[in-house]
Amino acid sequence: MEEQLGIHVYGSIFRFRELFEVIMKESVHRHFTVVLDEFQTLYRVNPAIFSEMQDIWDRYHNHSKINLLVSGSIQSMMRKIFEDSNEPLYGRPTSRFILRPFSTGVLKRILADHSDKYCNEDLLCLYMITGGVAKYVELLMDAQCFTKERMLDYVYRQDSYFLTEGRDLANQEFGEEGTTYFSVLQLIAGGITRRGEIDGAMHKDMGTYLQNLERNFYMVSRMKPLLARPGSKVSAYEISDQFLRFWFRFICPYQSLIERQQFGLLRQNAGQHYEQFSRRTLEQYFHAKTMESGKFTQVGNWWDRKGENEMDLVAVNEFDHTGIIAEIKRNPSKINLAALQRKTMALPVSEFGKYQFSFHALSLEDM
Repeated sequence: MEEQLGIHVYGSIFRFRELFEVIMKESVHRHFTVVLDEFQTLYRVNPAIFSEMQDIWDRYHNHSKINLLVSGSIQSMMRKIFEDSNEPLYGRPTSRFILRPFSTGVLKRILADHSDKYCNEDLLCLYMITGGVAKYVELLMDAQCFTKERMLDYVYRQDSYFLTEGRDLANQEFGEEGTTYFSVLQLIAGGITRRGEIDGAMHKDMGTYLQNLERNFYMVSRMKPLLARPGSKVSAYEISDQFLRFWFRFICPYQSLIERQQFGLLRQNAGQHYEQFSRRTLEQYFHAKTMESGKFTQVGNWWDRKGENEMDLVAVNEFDHTGIIAEIKRNPSKINLAALQRKTMALPVSEFGKYQFSFHALSLEDM
């Protein structure tokens, strides 16, 4: 502050509240910007800091000319600080910005800028590993990993950033209860997605853990058939983040192999199960791409209670009552649009009767 703003602080400052009050007093007389990065770590220093900030902010901000920016990398903690009505800084922000992954269109342009010979399999693998997160994309592009094979090779290198990234992210969120949450996420990543199946695999009721993963940590989302009624019990859980979904399926369960540096075996395992795992990734890619088109208000899957009729993509526009229904397969020759149209007979008329649908076949070729 003394260097950048020319403020002379007399005496010694030992507490954050003393520093913050100096800042706020000065902001009454002049315009300047203050940025506090990794703001959520103040919780570990002293949770009372936020109450002290509230008191000082409320006393000065009506006459202040400050532009105060705070940023944080742990979404659950930042939401708790500013969106929990029991927290002292609730209601104080005047604006909020969430840094989101690159869209599918931007991801395509980035890969094309680096390699004019890329194929859609390479694009799918890039989306599967990174989900469009800038840091992850940068690592792969800087390492000249433009193909599926080179991307997977890079993930399983001895010095790979990706091997520990999932654990680091999850440990920041979970703290002491991490072991149970890790187990639940491994089950979901491995295809055990229904509540009853998860309870059975863990041999106890996991409702509280699943609720925390969904509402507090924002790591899983509960999927329901599109336009399902609010009380519908037909649902399944899915890991929201593409990288974490990949990490909990292909890296987390094999920590002992990583410790023994058996990276070749890990790479081989990922390659063997890649095609099966990436089927759902392809669906998620087209869900994201469809929503990014700006033509639809809701996009999702649909399935009936018995699981006899499933639709990979259903998108609707609630304003003009149009929509699309698509079957998604890696191999276009395996798509049967006639069978897909027959499945639509199972759609509830009360929810879908007012929509006019068109039918589409989507595959790797359409990415």
